[in-house]
Amino acid sequence: MTSFLHDELSISRQGVSRRRFLHTLSAAAMGTGLLSFRDQLALHANDLRQQGRSLILLWMQGGPSQLETFDPKPHHENGGGTKVIQTSVPGVQIARDWERTASIMNEIALIRSMTNKEGNHQRATYQMHTGYIPSGSVKHPAFGSCVAQQLADPEAELPSVVSIGRTQGAGFLGVDYEPFVVDNPGQMPANLSTQRTDARFARRLGLLGQLEEEFGKRGAASTVASHRQLYDKASKLVLSPQTVTFDLSQESVSTRDRYGNTQFGRGCLLARRLVESGVTFVEVRSNGWDSHQDNFEQVSARAAEVDPASASLIEDLRDRGMLEHTVVVWAGEFGRTPRVNARGGRDHYPRAFNVWVAGGGIQGGQVIGETTADGAAIADRPVEVNDFLQSISQAVGIDASHENISPLGRPMKIVDGGEPVTELFG
Repeated sequence: MTSFLHDELSISRQGVSRRRFLHTLSAAAMGTGLLSFRDQLALHANDLRQQGRSLILLWMQGGPSQLETFDPKPHHENGGGTKVIQTSVPGVQIARDWERTASIMNEIALIRSMTNKEGNHQRATYQMHTGYIPSGSVKHPAFGSCVAQQLADPEAELPSVVSIGRTQGAGFLGVDYEPFVVDNPGQMPANLSTQRTDARFARRLGLLGQLEEEFGKRGAASTVASHRQLYDKASKLVLSPQTVTFDLSQESVSTRDRYGNTQFGRGCLLARRLVESGVTFVEVRSNGWDSHQDNFEQVSARAAEVDPASASLIEDLRDRGMLEHTVVVWAGEFGRTPRVNARGGRDHYPRAFNVWVAGGGIQGGQVIGETTADGAAIADRPVEVNDFLQSISQAVGIDASHENISPLGRPMKIVDGGEPVTELFG
């Protein structure tokens, strides 16, 4: 083993990268049984960080109607007259208004058989984001924060978790994985400026440190420590030249137009720039999907924003060679009732809804699961929330069974239960 290390160190000095040397060393250590399973997982996680793996969640807040998105029922009265269009995958049709998505269906795996029992917005949103039912005793971390905990580079200057719009927090994982919220994509976030004065900022941090030191000596050491952790994280971002990532004027006018001059379009463009710069998890939110009335007009209006933006995101990631290492998820908290109500709307319906996934080794161009002809029930291959999160864990390469310790001292898995949807991976 000593001779082996000497030879590899010699090779490294001759110009072979440090990464290759570490790979060789870890392979040798595993081959000789010197590494524990936990250490092997740590090396695997480091490899994923080197690859820059990331996750983008396109979140449709309010519960999008599956019948006016990706599981239309044109031959049943429950379909509401929605027209269908052919996609780039022969035999796969989706609802009209999703023409750009139809053109990239070969990159997408569509799951039409999602099912759940939570029909309340807050509870279902919490569960889809965390994998857990809300509990008064613990605030579970959002799945994106768990992904960042496993994959993010702790030395990165940009936040590891960014949400374009408000979302679930990091819970008991703490401030390091709390989402950095961008309210207005296309504008620099508040208190960030590419024209800042670093010396002045450093003097202010120094004064703050002095004040905190005095406060800490009076019995508030733990509070001061948490506060400093937050400010250290914020100051790293403020002083970083990578803040230019948030400036969408760096993109051409034609690119911005392709995504769409909307909040969601700018959000998707920013998401691409963020993962390009090493951010691990980005959520982009689209509001207004709670279509209890005027469902068809509402969904059409939302689709006009979401369709070009999400398709452009997939195209850009693919064309830049990033889709292999970036998982993109389109989802909401539940679906809508197959029957149209008296107000021309559809109500909450967790029993059957749809989502789609692309990138990260997912096999695109397929439909998984099926609903009945009237859309009222799952006819084939039900997929529950934790099955779905298990699948995303596998796609981004994290261990879904990894346990974090809650404030109550209880070990909690990233995903508790469920099985990956194997069809997603070919």
